[in-house]
Amino acid sequence: MKPIQMVDLVSQYQRLKTDINLSMQSVLDQANYINGAPVKQFSKDLAEYLSVKHVIPCANGTDALQIALMALGLPEGSEVITPGFSYIAVAEACLLLKLKPVFAEVNPQTFNLNPLEIEKHITANTKAIIPVHLFGQCADMETIMAIAEKHNLYVIEDNAQSIGAEYTYSDGRICKSGTIGHLATTSFFPSKNLGCYGDGGAVFTNNDALEERVQMIANHGQKIKYIHDAIGINSRLDTIQAAVLLVKLPLLNSFNAERQAVAAKYTEAFKNHSHLMPPIVAKNTTHVYHQYTLQTCDMNIEDFRTAMKLKGIPTMVYYPLPIHQQNAYIQAVSLPICESIASHVVSLPIGTDMDEQQVDYVIETVLNYFKA
Repeated sequence: MKPIQMVDLVSQYQRLKTDINLSMQSVLDQANYINGAPVKQFSKDLAEYLSVKHVIPCANGTDALQIALMALGLPEGSEVITPGFSYIAVAEACLLLKLKPVFAEVNPQTFNLNPLEIEKHITANTKAIIPVHLFGQCADMETIMAIAEKHNLYVIEDNAQSIGAEYTYSDGRICKSGTIGHLATTSFFPSKNLGCYGDGGAVFTNNDALEERVQMIANHGQKIKYIHDAIGINSRLDTIQAAVLLVKLPLLNSFNAERQAVAAKYTEAFKNHSHLMPPIVAKNTTHVYHQYTLQTCDMNIEDFRTAMKLKGIPTMVYYPLPIHQQNAYIQAVSLPICESIASHVVSLPIGTDMDEQQVDYVIETVLNYFKA
């Protein structure tokens, strides 16, 4: 059995090696490293895949969040509601722009921003909501958009972990995650469901005026070269990374299906376990399992992780400390659900190139741990 990785990028590359090498070599042959044709083609292809009007590539997912917030032109001190259990990128982008992240509780089953908690935090200074589609499934966007419309707020979807997931409205309409809010952002970090071989990101929008602002901000605040109409940043997706993504994008649905197949086997194995609760998928979304994250009960997670490591199985805890308790972002708020989740989750390996033997070995080893 080949070694188990959290995400086996080596095996994925070996599978796609011929096409990826040819695509990257074409960039080298033409020496068009910045804003080359693959960047424009990838932007077009991803927009078609998502059924969104505009995709603006940039250097990474955190830049995408900063650019999206800058495009809204929010006054200094504006409040942005976002989940307290997530990665820190949203809070980081807010504070760099002198905005105030306001951390709200999450749904204890899906880990996503709980719409029932949002209105508790709305004040005269609230200007935006940033739900994070955590671990691979969509937040309850229909309810969130209704709240935003009621209070005249912007919505930016953080879609870094859920690209390709689908959201179903109450009237039966289906759309891709990242196409519902006023803006959305994503990351193409190598381990993402759609990952390049370095850093990369993008902003999505159906709003023409916001698209123009995003394009300008990501390019030093200029629409015409050397004519700067706004304060911007320098954030571009490298052409060579776009060349990698062009090969991978047509495979995204199959990548997600492979992750879903692994997740289905895990869930079947652990569904009645006294110490492990598999991920719960909300009824209005699909789950593309960027991470397969279990909630635990009455067990020592670090002892479990150590035992798994000794058996050759990597595990991770995403995220061991909620954002409001991080030294850089600390706020005197009580978010007991976020705090409880952070201390009771553990993630198992999942990816596009896990074979049946590996999956069975993980399941057997996890189950045997509790028999010892």
